[in-house]
Amino acid sequence: MSIKSLVNWVESWRRYRTAVVELSQLSERELADLGVNRSEIHHVARQSAGL
Repeated sequence: MSIKSLVNWVESWRRYRTAVVELSQLSERELADLGVNRSEIHHVARQSAGL
């Protein structure tokens, strides 16, 4: 793994963790408005981060 690909992976992981934290803080109603179930948070975050 090259340094560049490692840096890209770390940046993607940070985006993933940020998305998980932010989505987890939303209420059930706010998640429903986004069309996301609480059980889908990790999946949506992975897609968002490109992982």
